[in-house]
Amino acid sequence: MHLAYPAVLSALLFCTGLYGVLARRNAILVLMSVELMLNAVNLNLVAFDVWLSKAARDTLHSGQALTLFTIAIAAAEIGIGLAIVLAVYRNRGTSDIDRLRDTAEGHEDGTPPDEAADEKAEATA
Repeated sequence: MHLAYPAVLSALLFCTGLYGVLARRNAILVLMSVELMLNAVNLNLVAFDVWLSKAARDTLHSGQALTLFTIAIAAAEIGIGLAIVLAVYRNRGTSDIDRLRDTAEGHEDGTPPDEAADEKAEATA
């Protein structure tokens, strides 16, 4: 098998994941898109490891070992990420990223940041 096939598939997976991170509003879908990007990197690591191992027979298969570490880190990342998303959903009632950004600290009432700062300044004066 040529190296081009897994490289093109990996590039397509990575671009799909990047689009998902940039275009999605739901935090869980963003985490799924990050997983797609990590899987694209894993595919590249294994493909290049196989391609390079054909040139030198006595290799350590470091690409495959690095892929195992990446899978372990991705599993931990998705576990912690889902726990954070569930905690935010319980507190705020939504997992929409745009709404969470709008309801940042001190802006829960929906007023823009400049107006909230002006109201606080007037209240202390």
